[in-house]
Amino acid sequence: MNFVGGKFVPSESTKKIPNENPSDRTDVLGEVVLSTREEGRRAIEVAAEAYPEWRATPAPVRGRMVSRAGQILRDNKDSMAELVCREEGKTVAEAGGEILRSINVLEFNGSQAARMSGETIPSDLPNNLIYTIRQPLGVVGTITPWNFPLAIPAWKLAPALVAGNTVVFKPASLTVETGTRLVEIFAEAGIPPGVLNMVIGSGSEVGDEIVMNPAVRAVSFTGSNPVGVKLYEQGSRRGLRVQCEMGGKNPIVVLEDADLDLAVASATSGAFGSSGQRCTATSRAVVVEEIADAFVEKLVEKTKALRVGRGDDPTTGVGPLVDKHQYESVLGYIRIGREEGAELVYGGGKVTGPGLENGFFVEPTIFDKTTPEMRIIQEEIFGPVLSIQRVKNFDEAIEVANSVPFGLASSIFTNDTSKSLRFVDAIETGITHVNSPTTGGEAQVPFGGIKATGIGDREQGSTTLDFYTDVKVVYVDYTGTKRAGHLY
Repeated sequence: MNFVGGKFVPSESTKKIPNENPSDRTDVLGEVVLSTREEGRRAIEVAAEAYPEWRATPAPVRGRMVSRAGQILRDNKDSMAELVCREEGKTVAEAGGEILRSINVLEFNGSQAARMSGETIPSDLPNNLIYTIRQPLGVVGTITPWNFPLAIPAWKLAPALVAGNTVVFKPASLTVETGTRLVEIFAEAGIPPGVLNMVIGSGSEVGDEIVMNPAVRAVSFTGSNPVGVKLYEQGSRRGLRVQCEMGGKNPIVVLEDADLDLAVASATSGAFGSSGQRCTATSRAVVVEEIADAFVEKLVEKTKALRVGRGDDPTTGVGPLVDKHQYESVLGYIRIGREEGAELVYGGGKVTGPGLENGFFVEPTIFDKTTPEMRIIQEEIFGPVLSIQRVKNFDEAIEVANSVPFGLASSIFTNDTSKSLRFVDAIETGITHVNSPTTGGEAQVPFGGIKATGIGDREQGSTTLDFYTDVKVVYVDYTGTKRAGHLY
């Protein structure tokens, strides 16, 4: 059901899809009703009506509600982890990690309410005070993906609410139960009716209404590049403020002096954790030829130890893909890799067996001896597939690492401080790591990418309120008289 005006309301739509457990399609959580454009429009109207009172609520009061939501989530972390595991397919450990990240996000953003400050700026004129203040935008739309069904909505909704905006939230249709539970938590924390609204529906109807409705002042989106670019094109034509976090094709660079065991462990967790369904997942390993054979040998050995299985099985290392579409897409890319001439050194097939017959399981897959023009190198697969790119030296490694359209995350493994810092300077990504995986991030740190990955302000950290606020400059002339020779 939708959540509008502080109440859950059933949709009038007749369009329905099943909400299935990716580990076992016979475990159906319920039916997802895809709402109409008109229902999205009504939610926007309700948000607009609630805006003046919410804007007038002092920022610290708003922040305490968001912090309270973090505490409620902490009190219910086990049941939330079970829900994420069942609905999205994450392993028990991965689901627990997402819950903890979400708690940190809510607590951090709650504290930012006391930091919605501006600055005083010296004036060229005597008896003239200049200062800035931050103000909310109005109605904000948030459109979120299925791969982090709790954390990504949390890091969009929390700063939007703290800043004083009202929100219309469209969760991914594959993970509506998790989105619904988050909305319930915010309501329990005291967010007033109409301030936070949720409409479940397709991008072509509800998403399009959010982007095109003139009452919406800003849209924050996380998802695929084709959808994000289209959204940005539509929004920019009407002057909409847009924030898009999209794809990644993230490399680790492994130099000849690297700790190979550390590099292999990081590559394995980065490539195959969350079944590769993370925008920061490691999808390429750029390895100096001198150590490439040893790296691949260790990588295959490490990967073989990963157990593919149900998300709710504590012994599982790699869970299922989220749905049939993603399952077929990943298998399709594996087929493309073979056709392009990459050397398949491990995996590449479906996984079946007792208890796995009704899930979307794919082996963790490693390709070696790839070339830069291959589609498995240039395109985001969003599955458990890692491609090895062999290079002659450090300079070629940087060139190869940068030779894709995306620019989200990267890592380098080396004990040479000079090269690690040169890599940090030269790599074309918004996030980079030294001797650690491409994945991971902290709530108090900005998140986002460059090139085809990101449009608009960064999310989280010190930048968390930038997208959701306007800066107003105030001039106060306290001379009491008209100035002669005014400068402006």
